[in-house]
Amino acid sequence: MTTVQSPPAPPTAIRPRVVARTGLYAVLAANAAVVAYFFAQAGFASNALIVIGRLAGLYGALVMAFQLVLVARLPWLDRRIGMDRLTSWHRWTGFALLWTLLAHAVFISFGYAQGAGVGPVSEFVDLAETTEGVLRAIVALGIILVVGAVSARYARRRLAYETWHFIHLYTYVAVVLAFTHQVAVGTTFTASSAAKTYWYGVWSVALGAVVLGRLVLPLWRNLRHQLRVSAVVHESDNVVSIYVTGRDLDRMPAQAGQFFLWRFLTRDRWWQANPFSLSAAPDGRTLRLTAKAAGDGSAALRHVKVGTRVFAEGPYGAFTTLHRTKSESLLIAGGVGVTPIRAILEDIEGHAVVIYRVASDRDAVLYDELRELAAAKGAVLHLVTGAAVPDKLAPRELARLVPDIGDRDVFLCGPPPMMNAVLRSLGELGVPKQQIHFERFSLAG
Repeated sequence: MTTVQSPPAPPTAIRPRVVARTGLYAVLAANAAVVAYFFAQAGFASNALIVIGRLAGLYGALVMAFQLVLVARLPWLDRRIGMDRLTSWHRWTGFALLWTLLAHAVFISFGYAQGAGVGPVSEFVDLAETTEGVLRAIVALGIILVVGAVSARYARRRLAYETWHFIHLYTYVAVVLAFTHQVAVGTTFTASSAAKTYWYGVWSVALGAVVLGRLVLPLWRNLRHQLRVSAVVHESDNVVSIYVTGRDLDRMPAQAGQFFLWRFLTRDRWWQANPFSLSAAPDGRTLRLTAKAAGDGSAALRHVKVGTRVFAEGPYGAFTTLHRTKSESLLIAGGVGVTPIRAILEDIEGHAVVIYRVASDRDAVLYDELRELAAAKGAVLHLVTGAAVPDKLAPRELARLVPDIGDRDVFLCGPPPMMNAVLRSLGELGVPKQQIHFERFSLAG
C-alpha cells in the first residue's frame, strides 16, 4: 500500500507579512528618532508651548508622509500585507495626523500669544496674516479636517464612492501646502543642511511612491498588455463572467485570489473603477472576473461588448497562497465570494476542503466548475444551503465538516456578516490567527 503525502508548506510561509509589517514599524520608528535628533539639534525655544507645538508639527509631517506610503499601492507591500490592512492603517494614522496637526496649531498659537501678551485667537490670526507659509498651513489643516469628516463611518456610508474619492484627492493638495509651510518656517530647514536634506528625502520618497504605485505602474502595465474583452458569459440571471485578453499576459504578475480595479472604456463607464477578484487562476492568456449585479456598476457589466478596451489597475491583494503555513487547507466561500476561492482552489497544492455557503442551490454560482476542480484535485466539496438561522457555519458544524480544522490554513471570502460569523467560529475552535486568511475589499485614497 502506497501512502501519498501532501507537499509540505513552505518553511517561510508566515514570514512575508511579518517581515513587511516589522519593516514598516522599524522604518517609522527610525524616522521618528531622526526627527527628534534634528529637532533637538535645532535648539529649543524658551516657551515650552512653542517647543511642544513645533515637535507636534514635525511628527505631523512625518505621519503625513507615512500615510502616503500606505496608500501608494506598492506591489511589494500590497502582496505581503494586503490593501485592506494598509487602508485600515491609513485610516488610523489619519486620526494621528489630525490630532498632531491640531496640537501643532493650538500649542503654537498659545505659545506665541503668551509671549506677546495677547489672546490665542488674535495671535493665530496675526500669524496667518504676517508669517509666510502659515496661511497655507491653515488651508491644509482645513482640508484634512474636511477629508476626516467625510471619511467617518457615518458620512462614508452615505456618499457615493466616486464622490468620497474625489474629496479624498484633496489630501494631496494639503500635502503640498503643508510641505511649503514646512520649508518656509520650519526651524529644521533653516538650522541644518543635513535636516533639510533629510526632509526633502522623506517627501521625495513618499510622493515618489504615490506616483510610482498609482500612476506609473498602472499606465505602463496597460500600455504593455493592451487589455480587451474577449467574451461575456452569463452565469445566471444576475451574474456575469467577463474574459479579458491582451499581450504578454504571462508577464502580468497576477496570482489567484487577487483583484483588479477594472475600468471598461465605454462612453458611459470609462470613469468608473470597480474592484473585482479574478475568478480563475491566471493562465498567461486570459484574465477572468465574475460579478453579481449588486449595483449600477456591476449590473452594467452584463451589457459590455466583446472588443471593449479595458484599463485595469492591479493586481492587488494579499489573499493568496503566499501566506500558507500548513500543507492542507480549508476554503470557505459565501455567495459571490466564491470567485477568489475558486481561483485559489485551482492554484493551491495539498489536500483541500471547500465549503460553499449559499441560501439555495440556484445561488451557487460557478458550482459546476468548483465540483470539477475539486474532483480533479482530490478536494472535498461541501455545498451548505439554507437560511442563516440557525447558523450553518457555527463552531459545531464546522468541526463536523472539517474535524482537523485546526491543522489547516483557512481561506475565507464572502459577505461581511457571514465572514464575521465564521471568524468568531474559528476563534472558538482555537484556529490560530496566522492560519486564517481573508481580505475585506475597501479602498482608500
